[in-house]
Amino acid sequence: MPANLLELAGFLILYHYILMSIFNSLFIAVFKHYKKRKHKKANQLATVYISILQCSILLLLGMFFAGFSSQMNMNTMAQDKAWVLFIIAIIFIFFKNWVQYAGRKRQVLNAKMLNKKSQNHSIFLLWLLPVACILLSVILWQAV
Repeated sequence: MPANLLELAGFLILYHYILMSIFNSLFIAVFKHYKKRKHKKANQLATVYISILQCSILLLLGMFFAGFSSQMNMNTMAQDKAWVLFIIAIIFIFFKNWVQYAGRKRQVLNAKMLNKKSQNHSIFLLWLLPVACILLSVILWQAV
């Protein structure tokens, strides 16, 4: 295998094990919080939370790279095409999370998390994460 493919494979493995475990633990934290209060909507609320968080991180990264490329005078992509690509990515993220956290995957995550002592995250701080990412994205957008 060429070196680039090995680096890409290593990056994807790193992404899968580190970031997805973070997202899974955040999903479980939100799910456990809402399971006490809104039992029937807990899975849906946790899935929407993870989707919004991932979309806001994607928006922040997109704004950062747009600002970086404009500062470096690189003409990479038109703004309209970037927004269309972002909307397609949002649709993909919501669909991926809906499939991933529905049914069997959530049950496996619950079984794994029951054995572990999980931290109690403040729901206010959990919802503040996507808001902070969106605010930082707006600030970067103004700078671009």
